[in-house]
Amino acid sequence: MSEHKQAAAAVAAQVADFHKRKETFRIYHGSTNSTRIVEFDPDKMIDMSAFNHVLEVDADRRVAVVQANVPMDTLVEATLQVGLIPPVVMEFPGITVGGGYMGVAGESSSWKYGFFDRTVNWVDVILMTGERRRASATQNADLFKGLPGTYGTVAVTTLFEIQLIPAKDYVELEYFRLDGMAEVHRFIDEAIHMADVDYIDGISFAPGKTVIMLGRLTDRRPSKQKPIQTFSGRMDPWFYVHAEKMCKASKAVAGDKQAAGHVEMVPLVDYLFRYDRGAFWTGRYAFRRFHTPFNRVMRAILDPLMHTRPMYAALNASRYTTQYIIQDVAIPFDRERVEELTTWNEKNTNIWPVWLCPLRIEGKHTVPLRARVGREREEPIMLLNFGIWGPGPLQHKKFVELNRDLEATVARLGGFKWLYANAYYTEDEFWRIYDRAWYEWLRGWGNDVWQRTRAKNASADGEQEKTSGVRGVVVAVKMVARKKLGMGKSRSGGAHLLGGGGGHGGGASKKLRKQL
Repeated sequence: MSEHKQAAAAVAAQVADFHKRKETFRIYHGSTNSTRIVEFDPDKMIDMSAFNHVLEVDADRRVAVVQANVPMDTLVEATLQVGLIPPVVMEFPGITVGGGYMGVAGESSSWKYGFFDRTVNWVDVILMTGERRRASATQNADLFKGLPGTYGTVAVTTLFEIQLIPAKDYVELEYFRLDGMAEVHRFIDEAIHMADVDYIDGISFAPGKTVIMLGRLTDRRPSKQKPIQTFSGRMDPWFYVHAEKMCKASKAVAGDKQAAGHVEMVPLVDYLFRYDRGAFWTGRYAFRRFHTPFNRVMRAILDPLMHTRPMYAALNASRYTTQYIIQDVAIPFDRERVEELTTWNEKNTNIWPVWLCPLRIEGKHTVPLRARVGREREEPIMLLNFGIWGPGPLQHKKFVELNRDLEATVARLGGFKWLYANAYYTEDEFWRIYDRAWYEWLRGWGNDVWQRTRAKNASADGEQEKTSGVRGVVVAVKMVARKKLGMGKSRSGGAHLLGGGGGHGGGASKKLRKQL
């Protein structure tokens, strides 16, 4: 802990110096899971890449104390050593604790626990003045509630205490085929009231062709009726490819409340990071662009390049985010709005598959930047996340207009979008969705979140960014080569405990620990 305090003090001094000179800065993490084009000025940068240690895992209290730049696979590896996992684990191994907190990340357990930031007990931050604060539900509560969604414009996070829950060997995963979004809405609405369900998400492969997956943590052993299915091996199927196979092989269950889906036992870590290989399904676009057969053999050959870390590096180096629609949006979970957004997507982008994920929020105070969601109620609200990721118009003006139309449609439906992706709002449009007066009060001085998250080429009159698939491939190959040569670690230093361990008891099984 003493090493952490010294490092945090050094960063605080840097931030104070920027504040004294009235200069803004960016935070450098060593990698990014944002799809916005980000360019760093080395003279206006705070380097947080070394804040990548798990300081303590306390099995008795079921908490972990971790630095901000700890990625999900490192966190899971450390907590499994005492038989625990975080309640919400983002689906990509490289997403960091600080990134998930500031970026308001949600996953298939968020229907139950809320966004990742709702599983944080307290966070240590450095304000834009250089002052250091601890924020929790009882200490600096406004700061604690307000930080998620501010993307490093209000404070720099350094340390977190995260809640943990008991781990199990497997996730018993059941697949259900559904026709039409009315049936999808009904099915998810029933699933969120099932006491034994831990995870819910779905994939729409085409209009009227959706599979919803229900997951249950379990230590039950596999059987012929419930075989083991893995997704992390080179020859394993990409998860979405496997889910589509299950969808094609199943009959629709709408109207049959007693229907059973296909069931299999997925090792816990394989489930948590099931979308890592191929980055959901976006990796298939690389196969198309380079005219490569999309089959099991070629996926196995190219597997080292098809994990999210090298894929994100390639995506940002190539600048293809200026040609691909990469948007996550959330709208209130009612049938009419869900059907309307699905219809909009079919008519305007025809991008499939689309990811579906129900998300629970406690009320407007837990919405990022206090976005105006639905009727802005204080009681719990269920949202449905739509992940729309695919090729857009090549003509820059049409590309910007399509993104803006999506943003306007989501706002009209009472929803909001995640700002890890390019945003095309005008300043006025942005602040019609978010609470500007509250944000300005919270921020004080420093960067502006609209300026920070706005797409570099947000104007329809602007020029298209120059893209280079070859440059992206070169960057990804170099990343993989460095890892194999031991010049860099994919897990930001591994799951070691800086300054000694913490907690005892629990003990994950050898099978679970081998998964990582």
